[in-house]
This record gives sequence, C-alpha cells and structure tokens, in this order.
Amino acid sequence: MELKDFLDSKVEKYNQPGFIELDPVSIPHQYSKKEDIEITAFFAATLAWGQRKTIINKCLELFKMMDNAPHDFMLNHQEKDLRPFLNFKHRTFNDIDTLYFIDFFSNFYREHSSLEEAFVIGWTENQNIMDTLLSNFHNFFFQLPDSPQRTRKHVATPKRKAACKRINMFLRWMVRKDNKGVDFGIWNTIKPYQLICPCDLHVDRVGRKLGLITRKQTDWWTAMELTEALRDFDPADPVKYDFALFGLGIEEKF
Repeated sequence: MELKDFLDSKVEKYNQPGFIELDPVSIPHQYSKKEDIEITAFFAATLAWGQRKTIINKCLELFKMMDNAPHDFMLNHQEKDLRPFLNFKHRTFNDIDTLYFIDFFSNFYREHSSLEEAFVIGWTENQNIMDTLLSNFHNFFFQLPDSPQRTRKHVATPKRKAACKRINMFLRWMVRKDNKGVDFGIWNTIKPYQLICPCDLHVDRVGRKLGLITRKQTDWWTAMELTEALRDFDPADPVKYDFALFGLGIEEKF
C-alpha cells in the first residue's frame, strides 16, 4: 500500500483551491450559473493543449466575445454577433470549429437544461459506460446538418481509439464530488466511479514510471488500463488520482 499512500498524499497536495489559478479549470470557476459552467468548461477542456497560460488566455478571449455570458449568448445572439469569431483560432481549432460549437450549444440549450443530458441519451447504467457514453455523445454532437468533417477531430471518441483526454477531463470536472473546491460535481446521473482518468502526456509518463501502465502506445485502452489500476486504490473515486499524477508530472517533474 506504499504507492497508494504516496499517491493519496499527492492528491491532498494538488486537489485544493491553489491548483485552480494556473489550470484551465479556472475558466468555468469564473461562473456560477450551471449552463455557463458547462459551456465554458467544455470549451476550456477542448482547447486544453499547449501551455496552460495560453489555453487560459484563449478562453478569456473567446468568452469576452460572448460578453462573458455564454449561455445567454447561445440563446439570444444574432447573426452579426458571430462575426468576431471568424478571427478566433487556437492551434488547429479555428473559426469553423468555433461556429459549429456555438451552433450546437444554441440548438441544445433551447431544448435542454443541462449538457449531461447530451451524454446520457440512449444510455443505461449497466452498459459499458464510457465506451457507449462517449461514442453516443460524439454522434449526438455532430448530428446537426452540415456539421464540418474537420471539427470531428476536436471531440474524441473511443471508436477512433483515442485516449479521449480532454473529454474525460471535462467529465471529471462535472462529475467528481468532494469538498476541495476544484471539481464542480454538478452532474448526478454519471457517477465518479464510472469516470476514466484523463491520460495526457504528464499523466501517461508518470503512470508508466509507477508501473500503472504497461501498454506500449497511448490510446483508449491505455486510459482504461490506468483507471483500472487506480480503482485498486479507490474503487469509488479512481480519477481523483489524476491530481496526483498530473501534479507529479508537471509540478515536480517526477
């Protein structure tokens, strides 16, 4: 149990409010309305590659274009209000992708009150949770007419064997419940024990050094393997160890 004790200590160190400021999770923490949290968190997770400071700055730029009221913008914007987004770009995420995301959210929130509904459509709890849930969500997200083919790469799905790091991180933010103040825990249908650990470069590297990952490549099955190993330490909340692995990788250069 030495490894569990070590990782538990790192969870305590990093799963606390001081973690928020320098992380993309700081973006949804600027909002209190549930729909605003969901929208900003989804964008922030989607844009989360590259330096964290740059990710945060691009998100601030994006939501300023929505007058920092994204849910209201989705429901009430007019065609002319979309023009500024023609100049938005972060790495390979460009104006075409941004405008489709806005189109999806605009349509979705006219019919639904929480983005969790988009993830649990057609899903029952006894199914292989994340395989089914993420695949169904991907299909649902791109069901609008003329959805751009190029935008599909920005919403990962296990069917493409992706590790689905960003969307798993988004789900961690929405689903995990504790009193530490980092994750929001505002969704109730999906349970913390069902989550899959976001497997980014730092988490992957530390996981391998600690013997939690044996698979050579990094893909969906790697994320599953890591999560199964973490369930041995905490079956009810395995993904809390994302804090430990990420912190060890990026803060401590473990």
